[in-house]
Amino acid sequence: MINWAPFVYKGQTYDLSHLHPFNMMVTQDATNTQPKREYNVQVFFSLHCFTKSEKGQEQIDTDLLYRDNREVRVFDFRRYELSKNLRDIIEDIGRKKCFHTGHDNYFIIELLDQKNNKIEYEIYFTLSRGKKILNLYIQSAYSRDGEHRSGHKKKKPIRFVILAHNIQKGRKIVVPK
Repeated sequence: MINWAPFVYKGQTYDLSHLHPFNMMVTQDATNTQPKREYNVQVFFSLHCFTKSEKGQEQIDTDLLYRDNREVRVFDFRRYELSKNLRDIIEDIGRKKCFHTGHDNYFIIELLDQKNNKIEYEIYFTLSRGKKILNLYIQSAYSRDGEHRSGHKKKKPIRFVILAHNIQKGRKIVVPK
């Protein structure tokens, strides 16, 4: 489990405890043909939720570099501010529509209102089965803007609870077209 160390820049501390791992229950309501189902989910966050990659020949202030045990990236103040919304968004993921990327992961799009401007916030994740729990790994999260455009065509969505059920049962996920 990754508990992110606070980031300090020019004497200011940026707390990252909102991105520490946590457990939650995701409930799928009963239907006429299916019983209520509950999924125990452990949530982890990548440093891509609050950092960005270096761009080509860009001069980077080395004090902005943030490291984990695998990589070094640039602390991104906008991603950091947006990441403060992640826990609330993820706690409500059971009611979200997800889109397959065409690889081994999925994304959701959340509309946020930042100072009266609606933005699309893309959140990329993987979901895997543990012994008695599902592991939800948030790989990256950022707003769609001039620097970050979605490279994914919107496909038919799949509900998160369908993903959770199939992964928990060890069933192959049929990617909606």
